[in-house]
Amino acid sequence: MSQDALSTLLSERDWLLADGATGTTLFNMGLTSGDAPEMWNVDHPDRVRALYQGPVDAGSDIFLTNSFGGTASRLKLHNAQDRVGELNRIAAELGREVADKAGRTVIVAGSMGPTGEIMEPMGPLSFDAAVEMFHEQAEALKAGGVDVLWVETISSPDEYKAAARAAALADMPWCGTMSFDTAGRTMMGVTSAAMAKLVETLPNPPIGFGANCGVGASDLLRTILGFKQTGTERPVIAKGNAGIPKYVHGHIHYDGTPELMADYAVLARDCGARIIGGCCGTTPEHLVAMREALETRAPGAAPALERIAETLGAFSSASDGTDDKGPAPRERRGRRRG
Repeated sequence: MSQDALSTLLSERDWLLADGATGTTLFNMGLTSGDAPEMWNVDHPDRVRALYQGPVDAGSDIFLTNSFGGTASRLKLHNAQDRVGELNRIAAELGREVADKAGRTVIVAGSMGPTGEIMEPMGPLSFDAAVEMFHEQAEALKAGGVDVLWVETISSPDEYKAAARAAALADMPWCGTMSFDTAGRTMMGVTSAAMAKLVETLPNPPIGFGANCGVGASDLLRTILGFKQTGTERPVIAKGNAGIPKYVHGHIHYDGTPELMADYAVLARDCGARIIGGCCGTTPEHLVAMREALETRAPGAAPALERIAETLGAFSSASDGTDDKGPAPRERRGRRRG
């Protein structure tokens, strides 16, 4: 089997720039709260093309498709559970169209977000049902022409495993990130060290793994350092939010400037990340600054936590959970140690 496009690019480059926020960009285009972004693949394809074109023009090497909520369980909230194939395939086809016109290699990554359901034994979703939902989505993204599947914002190790299994069934390379938003752990209690261990136990480990979203960029980089401290040699992904969310004039606003995200990108590289992008609040303007900083600032040693906090803002918790000083997950709320 020939090497996939993402692995080829990683073998040629020290770092790759991923994209920014999907939701933020779509809301700026007129998506309203409660609407399914995936419907726009059919209803407003030009806006979705513009969503993809933004990061390409800003210099991104990878962008994610507009399919984050594209599983049957998420689309069911909009009575569209029977449109999984159509909506995901078109999300990918629009992406392929934009990438193929870029004049350089741009990776189209098929976004697969969490199912939104709690897995057994604490919730109703069985492992097999999760695999089935992810597999249906994966096949549609593959049919639309994505280069790689991109599982993101996962909290549960079982859901991560289910997505990995779906990628294997679809015979597709994949990447997968978790969101460490609860005192350095995922909502289900997974630490950075536990995730680094988890990916190596999978029969088909991801090309790259890492963290996205979460709280602020500082917390995310502490998690990246946690991954690297395990000795992993697998490419690490950092997709941090543009600053901290603030409620301004009735909507959520992220306070991270392009300058702050440029500093974040360089620190992420120095922490050991190979694929660097932004999550909530990150616009093409931020990406331009990130690309320029990565190209013009010399690589440095891994930064100390104090330097990260000084540059990007304070951490949201005293510990990232890997030293067992952080708050233990509380069983009564359906959390468990990862």
